[in-house]
Amino acid sequence: MNDTVVQDLIGGNAVVLAIAFLIILSIFLGVRIVPQAEKHVVERFGRLRAVLGPGINFIVPFLDRVAHRISVLERQLPTAQQDAITTDNVLVKVETSVFYRIIEPEKTVYRIRDVDAAIATTVAGIVRSEIGKMELDAVQSNRNELTAKIREQVAAMVDDWGIEVTRAEILDVNLDDATRAAMLQQLNAERARRAQVTEAEGKKRAIELNADGELYAAEQLAKAKRVLAEAEAFSTAVIAEAIKENGIEAAQYQIAIKQVEALTAVGQGAGKQTLIVPAAALDAFTDAFKMIKGRL
Repeated sequence: MNDTVVQDLIGGNAVVLAIAFLIILSIFLGVRIVPQAEKHVVERFGRLRAVLGPGINFIVPFLDRVAHRISVLERQLPTAQQDAITTDNVLVKVETSVFYRIIEPEKTVYRIRDVDAAIATTVAGIVRSEIGKMELDAVQSNRNELTAKIREQVAAMVDDWGIEVTRAEILDVNLDDATRAAMLQQLNAERARRAQVTEAEGKKRAIELNADGELYAAEQLAKAKRVLAEAEAFSTAVIAEAIKENGIEAAQYQIAIKQVEALTAVGQGAGKQTLIVPAAALDAFTDAFKMIKGRL
């Protein structure tokens, strides 16, 4: 009797323990804590069931399972080089860098196998296509525009894979040695041409300035002569009016003034310590002095 009771108790406890264990296991399997930097893809019998975001999530135990744990952090593709030919038949090596992140894991895990390789191949094709539409000078000078076009086209291509391209940059455009030497020679020739043009423009400007200076001097001289002529005309008019009013005395007075000025100028000559004056000149000077004195 006692053995039967003991066996019943043990059997009952075993069932309770089994049920408790099953409940604990269900809770353990049904609760999923997803880190902030991840998203979990849940499948039920091999088919997509849900995508779990960061935090605490619940799934159906024994039916649902986390098939993929996808990081949503930004990723960088290894730096790659692509060969491309421009429209002027120049071979260039383009070095690119791409950053991306997965925003829709359900598309990424079911539509593409190797994400990095797929993006690298897409970038290479787009780079070759865009550079093939441009000349070498345009590639060198419009790198920002080229980068924007590549980023836009890459973003459109990978959108179906649930991927966002955050950055796509052209790091460098390299040329072979022959092309680089030819470009250097062309650059030196262009610099020499610009130097010659600058020198010619400088000479032309100097000639123009010299001509302007001579023209200005001629204009000033003409103005001075015109002022002197006007002054002389005015003086003649005044003398003529004086002669008209006072008769011959006014004319004699002016002649006497001129004689005095002439003798004074002769006496002020450099290096002349002895001055021989004709008697007629002395008489003229005396007459002029008398007339001036009479005027005063």
